[in-house]
Amino acid sequence: MDQVGWALLPLGIIVVIVALMALGWRNRLRRQSDVPTPPEVPAEPGRVLYEADGQYVSTTTAGDWLDRIAVHGLGLRGNAVASVQPDGVLIARTGAPSVFMPRGDLVSVQLTSGMTGKFVEKEGLVVVTWRLGPAGTDREYRVDTGFRTRHAAHKSQLVAAIAALLPTDAPPTADDRNHP
Repeated sequence: MDQVGWALLPLGIIVVIVALMALGWRNRLRRQSDVPTPPEVPAEPGRVLYEADGQYVSTTTAGDWLDRIAVHGLGLRGNAVASVQPDGVLIARTGAPSVFMPRGDLVSVQLTSGMTGKFVEKEGLVVVTWRLGPAGTDREYRVDTGFRTRHAAHKSQLVAAIAALLPTDAPPTADDRNHP
């Protein structure tokens, strides 16, 4: 093989890898076509109870932090601001649609060390479990949305603000985290 062939070989390998990644993402989008569209951001979201800037990590199937939800732009990571309002939690993303989690759909909030493609120190990510889609139907999905605050001191405050919105009846169990 001459020098040109050796130079083109790595380029060909890179092209094949990128093509396979694109094919995998397209297939994921097709498999997840039944995932409901997230709720619209309310025109008047209400006063801000707490706000933190940071990074939107991803939304995954609840309990399976490697199963990224690709549809509706929920799988795209980027800078964002998380704000807690009386009606729910809003994650305003830069360059992508905002994610609004209505108060009535919130299930739990916790700190963890990582999820799909983002692993950090112990309890470095805020993960909100919520219901996506019409409640009590076969189109209801339980999902986890991850957010990393820019400043470590803000994560516990964000968790406390979200926890204040959760229903006060019974705490969620491990069974509540499973996808229906």
